[in-house]
Amino acid sequence: MHLPSFFRSLCLTLGWAVLVPALPVSAVEDPAQGLVQTVTSGGVTDLSVSPNVWLFVPAGQPATPFVPAGPFTAKWEGLVSADLRGDFTFHALVRGALKVTVNGALVLEAKDTGPELAIGQSVRLNKGTNSLLVDFTSPPTGEAMVRLYWTNRETPLNPIPLPQLSHASSEALTRSLLVHQGRDLLLENRCVMCHSAAGSVPELKMDAPTLNGIGARRNADWMARWIQDPHALRPGTPMPQLFTGATAKADSEAVAAYLATLKGDAKYEPTSGDAAVGQALFEKLHCVACHVPPGGGEAKPHQISQKQVKAKFTPGALAAFLRRPEEHFKWIRMPNFKLTSEEAANLAAYLDSVADAAEAKPVSTDAAAIEQGKKLVSTVGCLNCHTLEGVKNEFTAKPLSDLVAANWKSGCLAETPAAGSKAPHYSFTAEQRSALQAFAASDRASLGRSTSVDFLARQSQHLNCRECHGQFEGFPAWDHLYGKLKPEWAARFISGEETWKPRPWAEFRMPAFPAYAQGLAEGLATIAGLPPVTPPDPAPDNAAELAEAGRKLSSANGGFSCVSCHGVGEFGATQVFEAPGINLAHSFDRLQPDYFKRWLRAPTMIDPSSKMPVYFDEEGKSPLPDVLGGDGPKTIQAVWEYLRLKDKMPPPQ
Repeated sequence: MHLPSFFRSLCLTLGWAVLVPALPVSAVEDPAQGLVQTVTSGGVTDLSVSPNVWLFVPAGQPATPFVPAGPFTAKWEGLVSADLRGDFTFHALVRGALKVTVNGALVLEAKDTGPELAIGQSVRLNKGTNSLLVDFTSPPTGEAMVRLYWTNRETPLNPIPLPQLSHASSEALTRSLLVHQGRDLLLENRCVMCHSAAGSVPELKMDAPTLNGIGARRNADWMARWIQDPHALRPGTPMPQLFTGATAKADSEAVAAYLATLKGDAKYEPTSGDAAVGQALFEKLHCVACHVPPGGGEAKPHQISQKQVKAKFTPGALAAFLRRPEEHFKWIRMPNFKLTSEEAANLAAYLDSVADAAEAKPVSTDAAAIEQGKKLVSTVGCLNCHTLEGVKNEFTAKPLSDLVAANWKSGCLAETPAAGSKAPHYSFTAEQRSALQAFAASDRASLGRSTSVDFLARQSQHLNCRECHGQFEGFPAWDHLYGKLKPEWAARFISGEETWKPRPWAEFRMPAFPAYAQGLAEGLATIAGLPPVTPPDPAPDNAAELAEAGRKLSSANGGFSCVSCHGVGEFGATQVFEAPGINLAHSFDRLQPDYFKRWLRAPTMIDPSSKMPVYFDEEGKSPLPDVLGGDGPKTIQAVWEYLRLKDKMPPPQ
């Protein structure tokens, strides 16, 4: 059985557990990307798909959410492809013990390498696929780490490119994916807000839009229709249908009438903007990555229609929302683009111009209906997700641990609402219900554990990161970000706190996701086998001498002429470009040392579309013998020491 393409990509992206029997190379048909990773700890085994032989587990944390913390073993199995037959050498950084076997032959054995790479023996890879098996044993205590590299005469030292690693699919893989899909669905749909569960998974504490002041922000008629059938207005929403049966419409309208009275202190004034300018901004910001293009086009499953904005928002509230989406909903997925008041007004004007007309229905002022709506808000579960000052939550549900797996076919998981049922109704597909039921049948212990890789995989999918990265010019492919950025800088950048823009010439802008920033930043490091906190990088004794050499190397006078494309602090690039390179004064704070050294050595090995020149020959020698004798590693270290000076970098001579 072959996995559908959706599951294959999901398996790789999410690192979900899989159960894949070992297969000979000849048995593999249409293999999926990534390697099967088997982790065993405390007698519990988890199989998943890893993008590469990478692992970083901080001390005291579990290797994956599906095994307990403590000493563990890990194994990666699958296929490695070579474009041509040739001799390769595998290298590794390891904290623990590692064995690498290729086509049945042990080619590398290493233990606790420290900062130095362990080097294996040369092995001939056949053109096409070769079997790969990597065994790892963690240290008894402390952090564990694995980073595997390869090299040959034509290939500079780099991690194995992700598309060249693959594994076999199986029915067992599909079954296991359901368990992990179920875990994701349970978190995504806030099931634990009613059915409480203890644990460290960040989503256990996710909020929902506050109801405080909602009557000033949302139109009552839209709220009534939303409450009555959320899925009809937004397919795939985690908001359930709270009311079914004969009184559903009346109950929904009563709740909306009550919510409409909650005006709060905020005042929203109608805005006027230029719709044509707003349309241009809509296009520049690539809003179609998450939203259905106004005026046509079939919606993708993750895209949200904007046809309702006029009916949904009160006058002026849309522009205010566009400026600060997270103001009333911390974990909202709508990012903050740091729009000015004028930009927000123009964008709101454009969205209003393409939205469906709103029905001018008067807000109910019937006191009995409003009181009934208030009672329903406090008793049907609204306040398990939403906050509302001054109203007591009177709804309770059994904790997750008390829900036996056999009953996960009724109530919230019923295909159709049962007559008289008070359970909310979710518009799950048959596959989603099966996934939740599969998770229910597991030990559910994974809700009590969290890793940054797990968070990255799940939320990068929900935030549609890949819909921009690798899709639009100027957006690096998502996979290229693995192990590229120091997590401290990445967290500031993703949260919107970083004031410096790497590509100030670009019309697009990186949106801010404040609630997700730290988890995503740490995940981008640990998924590549790097720590979630950048370790100290002490300067060598001859740092000043090397920095001066790096200054020479960056110049156009006997150097690589880096300043032709890159600025250095206030010293701008010397040639005119529509898209100049990133200012070098920010590179030390921004880039992981390992990534920088590999990038400078062979940028097109990391990103074939890069405009960055390749300066070093096949043996890694610099073409500038007058600087450091042309020694490649010393040359790269010299540039790094120059970058270490940051805003104190003297301009290249």
